[in-house]
Amino acid sequence: MTITVVVVDDQAMVRQGLGALLGAQPDITVVGEAADGVEAVREVARLRPDVVLMDVRMPNLNGLDAAATILAAPSPDRPRVLMLTTFDIDDYVYEALRIGASGFLLKDAPAEELARAVRVVAAGDALLAPSITRRFIAEAVKRHTTVPRASALLDDLTARELEVLGLVAGGLSNAEIAGRLFLAEQTVKTHVSRVFAKLSLRDRAQAVVFAYEHGVVTPGG
Repeated sequence: MTITVVVVDDQAMVRQGLGALLGAQPDITVVGEAADGVEAVREVARLRPDVVLMDVRMPNLNGLDAAATILAAPSPDRPRVLMLTTFDIDDYVYEALRIGASGFLLKDAPAEELARAVRVVAAGDALLAPSITRRFIAEAVKRHTTVPRASALLDDLTARELEVLGLVAGGLSNAEIAGRLFLAEQTVKTHVSRVFAKLSLRDRAQAVVFAYEHGVVTPGG
């Protein structure tokens, strides 16, 4: 199946360059582009792409607010959002992951990395490996959150599901969690799916953010 993409950036040369790189891939089609967040929201609603490449800093409506609007759409019409940034450690990136973006990518990434990133998020995975996500978010949480926020949603989790959430936040894969808890990997997948459903989480990156913000794990733990 072909992955459809909308490219959003306020610089025409960047949009055209990204579009050309992705358009050269046999399984990726760029179906549209936008120069700011307002246009992005409109074009995404019209075109319904699989993936949106979203610049962070743009006029009229920044990429973060545009992504939040796009990701608030009903699930069947909601694309995956991949944030573009010129900085690898950026406060905006933390917020993007918190609202449900599937990851971030540096604008100067090689063509093959860009294509791989689009394929990864289109498949429903977070772009960042869980261990990398954990290190990044732990640093961000230390800067932004001094006291964990309580959440009644955690009360809906069983003791096992809460344990699995903590291990996901610790950067463990399903296979590693299965080994740690002496469970079948399929059982772990079921637990992870239930955790995501109960907490309205989209992927592991968002799960890590939630776990740190709500005290399931701590930056030093």
